[in-house]
Amino acid sequence: MNAFFDSFKNHFLISMPHLDDPHFEHTVIYLCEHSVEGAMGIVINRPSNVDFTELADYLKMNITDSNVAAEPIYTGGPVEAERGFILHTADKKWDNTLTVTNEISLSASLEALEDIAKGNGPESFLITLGCAGWDGGQLETEIANNDWLVCEADLDVLFNTPSDMQFTAATQVLGIDMARLSPDIGHG
Repeated sequence: MNAFFDSFKNHFLISMPHLDDPHFEHTVIYLCEHSVEGAMGIVINRPSNVDFTELADYLKMNITDSNVAAEPIYTGGPVEAERGFILHTADKKWDNTLTVTNEISLSASLEALEDIAKGNGPESFLITLGCAGWDGGQLETEIANNDWLVCEADLDVLFNTPSDMQFTAATQVLGIDMARLSPDIGHG
């Protein structure tokens, strides 16, 4: 790895007001991987109109834990939009689980969804369809273009803050009020 490379793994990307991409407008992304080869993350504040019951029905899976039936399924990003991802606390692990940190993992297995449906899932989780991805150097260019603010991830914002409040909560980690930022900053 490049000695001068700063990885933003386990950080939030917060979209700036001028970012004119409907997939990422007003989003907070949790970065699961970031290296010189590229980056991968999950949009955490875009609940879809699908809940866990509908996803379980589609997968022909029974939900035996009624507490998870109404869990929202999030739109995690435009890449692999049909593939499910579970961003979760690291208290549970499956065969293909990616350890992001000692506290956070990412899984993409049917077994993980089945355990959640039975009430045997991780303490906290977000289920998404799709993810966000960048080729090597692409994210760094977007950050240099001021498309994203970057801050360390906050577990409370990630798992305990309602999705409609996550954008504001993530910016407050930086001490910024996004409502005061003009979309035209830096443009003459």
